[in-house]
Amino acid sequence: MNVSEQEQDIVIVGGGICGLATALALRRKGIKSMVLERSETLRAAGVGIIMQPNGWRALDQLGVAAKLRQTCTEIPSGVFISVAEGKCRESELPLGKGELRCLKRMELMKALTEELPVESVYLGCRAVSIVLDPLTSNPLLQLHDGTLIKAKIVIGCDGVNSIISKFVGVNSPKLFSRCATRGFTYYEDLSDAKKDPTYITKASLEAIKGFPEEIVELVKNTEPKALYLTELRYRAPWDLVRAKFRKGTVVVAGDAMHAICPFISQGGGASLEDAVVLARCLSEKLKQATEGGGNRLVEEALDEYVRERRMRVFWLSLQTYFMGLAQDNTSKVKKALGIAGLILVFGDQRSHTDYDCGRL
Repeated sequence: MNVSEQEQDIVIVGGGICGLATALALRRKGIKSMVLERSETLRAAGVGIIMQPNGWRALDQLGVAAKLRQTCTEIPSGVFISVAEGKCRESELPLGKGELRCLKRMELMKALTEELPVESVYLGCRAVSIVLDPLTSNPLLQLHDGTLIKAKIVIGCDGVNSIISKFVGVNSPKLFSRCATRGFTYYEDLSDAKKDPTYITKASLEAIKGFPEEIVELVKNTEPKALYLTELRYRAPWDLVRAKFRKGTVVVAGDAMHAICPFISQGGGASLEDAVVLARCLSEKLKQATEGGGNRLVEEALDEYVRERRMRVFWLSLQTYFMGLAQDNTSKVKKALGIAGLILVFGDQRSHTDYDCGRL
């Protein structure tokens, strides 16, 4: 940006899945927004995404599901494999009912971006601080190059290390006890921390010693540049119950609101749900705001969004937390607690896919 100061109605900080989906949801409701992405290109890290029925419902509302279905891969079945004390165990992974597909993160990002005006997404724009204007109570967002943006609404979709979530008072994410390697590979004619590809491949192969040979081959046959090694961070379930999520006309969504580990594959789907619900709540109140009421109506809209999302993301977070404990082979106590929690609290462990975020 070449200007040192500008005014905007709605600014979305973060151009990942949630940020782009939120911009598109708002656009579908006739509302303009500006997306600020710190990277010079749209982020594609994370490679593959398992999209479950609830996520496809949100994609349908965004109007991009039909396009994505043409290139993604259906998942007919699943197997959970673990190695403990030198023994390999395999068990069927219950997939539940409804549409379950794997798609490439970049294809999802592309589908969302293609529906947005080119001038609405700004790359290489890193937000460094945010305060509320003492006179108007509107957010003042400062970028790394000194640009000051006077906004009416700021939506933080800036991920697990969000500066916007810190501003609204959300506790910092916690570090889980393990890392994850993710990537695309070639298997039976089907195709579809550190950054050194060689290291990631070596570390991944070391981590799966004792696994069935076909699983080892999956990693060996993956292009090194298509592997990503990431630390797993999450926002604790109990933090989600008491967090504010909104301060003035500033609110958070996606990982900035509810970062969860990938054990039930709901990070992407939940972010898409956020986008649909937030745009719906805002559009209803913004129509009234044209007649007066300004910030008060916007705050009411954001509070309504938070109320609708809070318990949904709490239950997703709690189930993911128990799932992580159940997979912990370093502590029998933690493992037993996780298994007990899943049995007692989540009798139907696939019910989270039944959620419907509603019409946009």
